[in-house]
Amino acid sequence: MEIPHRLPPLATRDPQRRTVEFRAMRPMRTTAVVLAGGTGRRLGLEAPKQLASVGGRSILARAIGAFDAAPQIDEILVVMAPGHLAAAELAAGPYAKVTAVIEGGASRTDSTRRALSALEARPDGERVLFHDAARPFVDGRIIAECVAVLGDAEAVAVAVPSSDTVVVVEDGRIVEMPRRDSLRRFQTPQGFRLGTIRGAYERALADPEFTRNAPTDDCGVVHRYLPGVPIVVVEGSEQNIKITHPVDLIVAEQITSRENAPGSAD
Repeated sequence: MEIPHRLPPLATRDPQRRTVEFRAMRPMRTTAVVLAGGTGRRLGLEAPKQLASVGGRSILARAIGAFDAAPQIDEILVVMAPGHLAAAELAAGPYAKVTAVIEGGASRTDSTRRALSALEARPDGERVLFHDAARPFVDGRIIAECVAVLGDAEAVAVAVPSSDTVVVVEDGRIVEMPRRDSLRRFQTPQGFRLGTIRGAYERALADPEFTRNAPTDDCGVVHRYLPGVPIVVVEGSEQNIKITHPVDLIVAEQITSRENAPGSAD
């Protein structure tokens, strides 16, 4: 007895239709790009700061581990400072979601462009999170919220309220004092639909001013070159520090000491 509306066998079905159906069923993938292209100059280190040890693990390994442990992340791409790929591969070794370690560029935006080149075969609808390797204490809540936001939005940023008054200074004089309650301090990750961040960088690379005055992060690129794209803000964490100066290493050791203290949560 023939079942009404039964689909024909795969072998006899239209190949183009099969492709459309497969794409519809395939879940949206999320890639975490860990940007480790910085140096250790301000920390007084000879090697990149991401390779420095905090609490018995390298800063880079901690950052990678946070995304490897997040169920929302499908794979991890590590972008490492030139000349240190072997050390990055060693740090990434224990983490199953790492699919590639590539060499970064001379600047943050150069490293992002190299990551986008590595992901060029991916569809525009996939999600990508860019994270500074120098922020080793990003937590699962932040990662999960960023991925969830990208289910509907095209761009997401992580930020915390400013506890300090911020002023605008020109020629050594204060010219503006913005309201503190409207100010936020950016953290990472910063997330996007792949098509959005690709489009922003395509416009940026067509602008001669971009190389002379590039934004300091990827949300800045989207904000400048795709101003009509809303960037949703997710609440960050004061523990999600960026290790830049020697004092930051002291704070990082204190954070790991609390994590390892008897009775602390895993």
